[in-house]
Amino acid sequence: MTSATLPTLDLSRLQKGEEEAAAFRRDLREATHDYGFFYLTGHGIPHELFDGMIGTARSFFDLPEADKLEIENVKSRHFRGYTRVGGERTQGKVDWREQIDIGPERAAVEKGEGVAPYWTLEGPNMWPSALPELRDVVSEWEANMNKVAITLMRAWAESLGADPDTFDAAFAHEPSTLIKIVRYPGKDDPTPQQGVGAHKDFGVLTLLYVEEGKAGLQVEKDGEWIDAPPIPYTFVVNIGELLEVATGGYLRATVHRVISPKAGEDRISIPYFYAPALDATIPTIPLPPELAARANGVTPDAHGEPLYATYGENALKSRLRAHPDVAAIHHPELVKAPVPAA
Repeated sequence: MTSATLPTLDLSRLQKGEEEAAAFRRDLREATHDYGFFYLTGHGIPHELFDGMIGTARSFFDLPEADKLEIENVKSRHFRGYTRVGGERTQGKVDWREQIDIGPERAAVEKGEGVAPYWTLEGPNMWPSALPELRDVVSEWEANMNKVAITLMRAWAESLGADPDTFDAAFAHEPSTLIKIVRYPGKDDPTPQQGVGAHKDFGVLTLLYVEEGKAGLQVEKDGEWIDAPPIPYTFVVNIGELLEVATGGYLRATVHRVISPKAGEDRISIPYFYAPALDATIPTIPLPPELAARANGVTPDAHGEPLYATYGENALKSRLRAHPDVAAIHHPELVKAPVPAA
């Protein structure tokens, strides 16, 4: 473990004149080159919305089990809904958390010849009848997250010597967002235990808000783990693998994990994953020579497989691995057959 801390950036600097905005873009570029993670303040989102999201999340997880299982994700071929504790996997190992997965509210795309398999991720959400206010709170949260994400994407592009609208086309038509509302229950096993295992995010960027006072997130740097405890009304931001692809590895997706709370405690976290349309290809930015010289190339994913420029291929690959029960029920044709015993 290292005593290092993540850098903190203030998004409001973009509104304080060109000199300050340029300094923010430089700091943004360097933070995500060196760490892949940073804290973000100055986003302008009201404190009441943060408190409302955390409170509504707790209301959901306090529901009787039957009310939560009404929207269990095994009922959704789109990988939406509630996952009970132990129902998701990272690197093939069980994550000790329960959660709701919520994506864009759209009509399902039917399977068929000529339809890319990743379109199965498009479809409606499931909402608990016992907590109708959840839908409205999540809708407001998503709208605010989207504004912050767009601002950051345009700032990244400009910081890398490209036009600020470089990424706009990939997100213009139905971007693929994902909100997870997660509860990590306490565990009395010897620490550290896997709340969620070490991994990189597969999209473009993640905006994470964690309940105040609830530590557990750790970020890998130079072979050591940096603790990233929550700061009130502040996001932890990290880039995903597609932004690494877009920059030839100059910006880097960073391995991170969550350690389970101790017995008698729990932890609420709400990550928002921002990504382009499922069929979009992320553009590659030709870097200025001084930045290109510091780009180390794109690393393979944690399973040693290549990263795809088309977002939907990465997203489907990840969902099939994370939720093998949903995959087996709804998408047996996409599940690799086990190797026969010798």
